[in-house]
Amino acid sequence: MAPSESAQGDTMPSEKDGLDKKVTNGEQKVASMAEHIPGTNGTGKAAKGSEQGQKLADVPKEKELSGKEKKELAKAQKIAKRAAEKQKQQGQPAVDLVAGYKGDLPNDSGKKGPLGPATPAKTQHKKTGSTSAGAQSSLPHRQALSHAAPAVAEPGKENKNVALFDHLYGHPRRTTVAGAGKDVHPAVLALGIQMRNYIVCGSSARCVAMLLVFKRVIESYTTPPRNSLPRHLTILLSSQIDYLVSCRPISISMGNAIRWLKVEISNVDVSTPESQAKSDLCDLIDTYVREKVTVADQVIANKANDKIEDGDVIMTFAKSSIVQQTLVEAFRRGKRFRVIVVDSRPLLEGKNLARALADLGLEVQYSLTHGISHVIRDTTKVFLGAHAMMSTGLYSRVGTALVAMSAKEANVPVIVCCESVKLTERVALDSFVHNEVAPAEELMIQGKTSSPLSNWVDVPNLQLLNLMYDLTPAEYINMVVTEYGIIPPSSVPVIIRLSTNT
Repeated sequence: MAPSESAQGDTMPSEKDGLDKKVTNGEQKVASMAEHIPGTNGTGKAAKGSEQGQKLADVPKEKELSGKEKKELAKAQKIAKRAAEKQKQQGQPAVDLVAGYKGDLPNDSGKKGPLGPATPAKTQHKKTGSTSAGAQSSLPHRQALSHAAPAVAEPGKENKNVALFDHLYGHPRRTTVAGAGKDVHPAVLALGIQMRNYIVCGSSARCVAMLLVFKRVIESYTTPPRNSLPRHLTILLSSQIDYLVSCRPISISMGNAIRWLKVEISNVDVSTPESQAKSDLCDLIDTYVREKVTVADQVIANKANDKIEDGDVIMTFAKSSIVQQTLVEAFRRGKRFRVIVVDSRPLLEGKNLARALADLGLEVQYSLTHGISHVIRDTTKVFLGAHAMMSTGLYSRVGTALVAMSAKEANVPVIVCCESVKLTERVALDSFVHNEVAPAEELMIQGKTSSPLSNWVDVPNLQLLNLMYDLTPAEYINMVVTEYGIIPPSSVPVIIRLSTNT
């Protein structure tokens, strides 16, 4: 029988006193070793969460610690020390989820709570040259779970988003400059609001305005100390682009121009003087606008004029700057023809085109989309502008597909005028996956407070959808006029390669 067992049995008083002394001596030895161990209670027993400390606590107290037990004791000491340092860095004491008591003990690994065993605490090894634990910033951590009953959420308002286009609804468009970043240039702030309010409208107009604003940003730019112009200027432009996107999503031509500009900035040699680098970038922007937009529109207008003959009735939809330039150039060459402008709400862009052509002396007929079936009977050719041109079809203002399909049904050729900067390798088969949803409030009739839709938000089960673009399949398009020539829609990738290589 072990001495500890005999101490609890029938022993003589003298023998019992001797055994008590041995037990007391053993306790003192273990306690003296445990005083230097964080996470123990000073009697040789580890805290609640340490399995190694609990294992050592079960060792008979009068026994001397073996080499293996000393190693386990040192290991438990190391784990408890790391846990204490980690808890200290987080700035919060250990939390007992059962009793709700906040003590000073570290959150030991293996501790069980009302949610089951906790995950063992992960340790973080220090690397050479790292700062001290006190200087390190505290890492974010999850708070203790509350056992209070969750509050019942109040029923919200009815969701007015159309479910089929729910993936297109993002953050609402910015209406003011409030909350814009401090590094956003004032010219960019003004342009964003102008695009939001359709003062600057149209793919080409927005692209040119954006590049000219970026030119002003570059002219007023100064490279901060210990920074290089190619790297820091690219970051600065990204913040300007983010603001423009918050006002209105960028067009395909704007995206192509942004990628080109970032490549040109990255190609700037770091050894080039800042003034020279800024001057070179501004000259490149002017060249890009001149070649990709100004000269390209002149070339397209000249090529498209060859398709217009005396006596033609030209139908167009909404307002396209390149189509307007084509019609004006044909009229100046002495050709006599009539123009039918088909328009749609809510922007009614065709009004400006019809007014501009009528002021020049052209015979113009204005109609909304519901009159297409009537006016298409007299039409001989259809000229359309483009927001973007893909090999699968034309991506343009919503209503364009209706005009093109009506022309196809009446055997009227459809001609698209499009600059190469609007060409994209993106493939779209419908108008649902990728599109732009404008605010539904724009569908309200301006100036009429008694409109049936004036209080549409309060009408249950009523949703309004204001799409900006639609896709016209390639089979409804006869030809595409670009500055590189007249091509079918299937040859769009070829023009993209030609325009990017030059």
